[in-house]
Amino acid sequence: MSSDQSGTVPAAKPEPGPDIERRVFKRVLIKLSGEALAGDKGVGLDNGTLSYIANEIRQVRDDRVQVAIVVGGGNFFRGDEFSAGGGIDRTAADQMGMLGTIMNALALQSALEKVGVATRVQSAIGISQVAESFIRRRAIRHLEKERVVVFAAGTGNPYFTTDTAAVLRALEIEAECLIKATKVDGIYDKDPNKYDGATRFETVTYSEAIRRRLAVMDQTAFTMCQEYSLPLIVLDFKQTGILLSATRGKPVGTLVGGE
Repeated sequence: MSSDQSGTVPAAKPEPGPDIERRVFKRVLIKLSGEALAGDKGVGLDNGTLSYIANEIRQVRDDRVQVAIVVGGGNFFRGDEFSAGGGIDRTAADQMGMLGTIMNALALQSALEKVGVATRVQSAIGISQVAESFIRRRAIRHLEKERVVVFAAGTGNPYFTTDTAAVLRALEIEAECLIKATKVDGIYDKDPNKYDGATRFETVTYSEAIRRRLAVMDQTAFTMCQEYSLPLIVLDFKQTGILLSATRGKPVGTLVGGE
C-alpha cells in the first residue's frame, strides 16, 4: 500500500513488527510532497498549511536537531503525467517539475523565516538569483549553524523522483534518519482506504517490506535506503508534534530498518 494514499484512515491496532531500535536523532532529512504544501486544495500553495509545517519544523530545530528538507512539486506539475501519451517530452516535463519544487522551496523558506528559523535553499540546477547551488560541504555547514536547509530541483536529472532525491541528499549530508511526511499515519499491510481490516506496522524490515510488496516509496529510493541502512520513518505530518516525537525516538508512524 502506498504511504501517500489520502483520505480518512480507519483506526487500526499497529502490528508490533520486528525489534528495530527507536532512538533519538540529531540530524534528519524530512521529505515533503508538493501536495502536502497545498493543504486541502490539492494544488498550489496554502498559507495556513505552510505556517503549520513551519511551526512543526521550528519545534524540531528548537530541540537542537539539525533539519534538512526535500520538497516535491506535484502541487504545480507532475512530469510523468504530462509526458504520458506522447505529450510533453519527458525530459522537458521533468525539468518543469523541478521548477515547481523550487517555487515550493522558496515558499517554505519564507514561512520558516517568518517563525524565526534561519533557512537556506539549495538547488540541484543553477538558479543563483534565488537559491544557492547544492554544495554538500556548504549544506552541512548550514546545518551545523542550526539553519534549516531546503533542497530543491530533485537530483537535477530527469527520470528520478524526489523520493530518490531525498535518499540521496540524506546520505550526502549524513542524516541519521529519513522522515517521509505523508497523509497516512504509517505503512499498512493493505490499503486502509479500501480495506477495513488493514493493519498498520509499528516497525518493518526492508526485506519484509519488499517481500510483502509494500509500496513505501519508489523502488530506486527504497533500495538505496536498504543498501546504506538508512532508517526511514513514515508518518502523518498533520498530527501536531509528530515530527518532534519522531526525532525523540517515540513510537510514531512506521519505522523501516534492519535487514
